[in-house]
Amino acid sequence: MSSPSSRLLAAIAEIDATNASDPRHDIVAGKPRPREVIYSERMSDCLSRLYPEASEALRLAARAQHICRWQIPRDKHPLGREGYNAWRSACRDHHAALTSAIMSRHGYAEGEIAQVVKIIRKEQLKRDPESQALENVVAIVFVQHYLDEFVAAHKDYDEAKLADILRKTLRKMDPVGHAAALGLSLPEPTRRLIGIALK
Repeated sequence: MSSPSSRLLAAIAEIDATNASDPRHDIVAGKPRPREVIYSERMSDCLSRLYPEASEALRLAARAQHICRWQIPRDKHPLGREGYNAWRSACRDHHAALTSAIMSRHGYAEGEIAQVVKIIRKEQLKRDPESQALENVVAIVFVQHYLDEFVAAHKDYDEAKLADILRKTLRKMDPVGHAAALGLSLPEPTRRLIGIALK
C-alpha cells in the first residue's frame, strides 16, 4: 500500500478521535478500548491485506464505515426486516454525513467526497469495484472477529438458520471475498457454517 498523504493521515486521525468517544468498550489484549476504534482498525488492517493498492477514497471509506454508529441505536427502530433496513439506511446516512464533514475540513474536493460517500453507502454493489471491495472487507471482518459472538448471542438459532443468515452476507461478496473468508484461521464449527452457507 502506498504511503498515506498528509490529508489522509489527518482525516483518519479525526475519524479515530471521533470514534474514541464511543461509550461501549471491548477487551482487546486484556485492555478495554472503544468498540468503534477497534472496528475501524480491523477494517483498515483487512483492507491492507486484501487490497494493498487501495485508493485513498477506499481507505477512508473503510476507516469511517461505522463512524459514531452508537449514535443510531438499533432499538430506536422497529423489530423485523423493515425496521432493520430502516436502521441500516439511517446508519449509512449518518456515517456519510460525518465523513463528508471531516473530509471537507481536510481539503478534499467535492468529487473526492462524493466517491467516499458512494463507497460507504455501497452503491452499485457488484458493479462498482470499490463498493464491492468494501463489502468484501466488511464481511471478512465480521466473519473473523464477530461471527462467533453473534452465534453465541443467538443460541436459539439452529445451524440451518445461522447458515441462512450468513448466506445473505456472503452472497454480497465476490470470489475474492469468498476465497479470503475461507482462508481465515477459524474454529472448525465456524468453518463448517461458512461451508454450508456457500453451498
